Amino acid sequence: MDRKYGGVIWTNHAMQRLEERGINPSEALATWRNPDQSRLATARNSWIYYKTFGNEKIEVVASKNEEDEAVILSVWSRPVYSQTGYRGRSSSGIWDRMLEGMLNALFGWLRKS
Repeated sequence: MDRKYGGVIWTNHAMQRLEERGINPSEALATWRNPDQSRLATARNSWIYYKTFGNEKIEVVASKNEEDEAVILSVWSRPVYSQTGYRGRSSSGIWDRMLEGMLNALFGWLRKS
């Protein structure tokens, strides 16, 4: 990939993360250009941009250099969870299920699964 892909400067770190994490560069660029959300990052003068593609949320960290050019610093992705959980699993955690089981055994008044 060209370090100036999409008219944006991509750091070696960002390019390495794209490859390691199997993230499509065009999706990372679309996340930065047209995010669903953004927030100030902890790194000075940087922002984190978020965009969801299917069941994956892409996150891009970007800043500007001394020449006021956009620089992509890092990229990662996370699974998107729904009410039923990611890939059909139950969304309740193990502690919730254990507590529910104990209360149900003790009192028998909780919902039956």
